[in-house]
Amino acid sequence: MIPRILTDLLLSRTNQGKALILLGARQIGKTTLVKNLAERFPEHESTYLNCDEQSTRMLLEDTSIATLSRIVGESKLVVIDEAQRVKNIGLTLKLITDNMPFVQLIVTGSSALDISSEINEPLTGRKFEYQMFPVSYPELIRHEGFVKAVGQLEERMVFGMYPEIVMRPAQAQLLLQNLAGSYLYKDLYNLDGIRKPQLLEKLVLALAWQIGHEVSYSELANTLQISKETVSNYIDLLEKAFVVFRLGPFSRNLRNEITTSRKIYFYDTGIRNAVIDNFEPLSKRADVGQLWENFAIAERLKANSYAERFRRNYFWRTHAQQEIDYVEETAGKLFAYEFKWNPAKKGRFSTAFTSSYEVAETMTVTPANFIDFLEKP
Repeated sequence: MIPRILTDLLLSRTNQGKALILLGARQIGKTTLVKNLAERFPEHESTYLNCDEQSTRMLLEDTSIATLSRIVGESKLVVIDEAQRVKNIGLTLKLITDNMPFVQLIVTGSSALDISSEINEPLTGRKFEYQMFPVSYPELIRHEGFVKAVGQLEERMVFGMYPEIVMRPAQAQLLLQNLAGSYLYKDLYNLDGIRKPQLLEKLVLALAWQIGHEVSYSELANTLQISKETVSNYIDLLEKAFVVFRLGPFSRNLRNEITTSRKIYFYDTGIRNAVIDNFEPLSKRADVGQLWENFAIAERLKANSYAERFRRNYFWRTHAQQEIDYVEETAGKLFAYEFKWNPAKKGRFSTAFTSSYEVAETMTVTPANFIDFLEKP
């Protein structure tokens, strides 16, 4: 089993009178993690409820304190897995947190759209919320050892970081094609907003070809022959299902700065490569630069999230084509990063940016200093 950083983080937040909400895509290890936590309690002191089972959903839907008391029994830890599948789950969780202070509640969900809309109001002030990602590089290092993990960098860029992919490399391509098919859209297809699933798949394919580039919703709408609003709504749903994430443009001072476009990346490059059906090694790829940029930014987001470093994330570009790949902002300070797969190529940081803004640090991120980049405070 791959040790996950969130295990220790969740343990540090137990017994504080709040529910722990763990969100993330399917197949990234949420169930394994929460079961591992449950095993740390005596058997009679923990209850695991799998909401993929209809009988469990029926017990938790529109329930009462009396029924919940019977379910919980003597448990000090109650895990509700895939809670987004339970109708009115927010009220159920509120009943437990308000009436059973001796119970530590851990809740998982695979769709931020479904579960967040259900729990945000009922659990206001009653929860800590965390996002779980595919395996992070520090977790890979813990599992494989530093030398072996660093030696896997190219493989991980091509095949990604889903736990099963890391554990079963010989079957990586087959497993990814399955993940990128059935599991990727499983929760999205159940949403009322997805009226044409085929369009969603075409949109994901279009986004997969554009990683590292600015994305125009208008161009996507024209290509797919749908409205710009539909493109925006579908991308929002893909983000809430933890398939992609967006970077907006940084803009403060310059008149010719790009202010309305965005870049869209995949949380996992293996999924992205499965979408475009390209598992060629990096030496045979024309998209290695974009793939490296996507991979490195996704890993930085994981590192920041698990270290509880709160950052605003951007890219920067002007109409004159001056650009910075990735910008972080924290406490009024700016940190600018360029990504170069070839260490011999030096990143050039626009003087228009560095002279207009107070930049605390610039860094060209290559495979040689990639781990240093992830560990930056």
